[in-house]
Amino acid sequence: MKYASLGTQLLAAIGLSVFGGLKIDKWLHTLPLFACLLPLLVLSGIFYKLFRETSKKNNDK
Repeated sequence: MKYASLGTQLLAAIGLSVFGGLKIDKWLHTLPLFACLLPLLVLSGIFYKLFRETSKKNNDK
């Protein structure tokens, strides 16, 4: 039950990072660099956090 809202969190984090990336790109007058880079960084951070939580749980048992 701990990971029941993981899909919603993933969707919200990706949406916010794309929105923020588009705003940064508009502010800096760049190509959609940050709109592509920020979601990748967010996804890698979420997967790293998830990996650490699940491996810690498996080591405790």
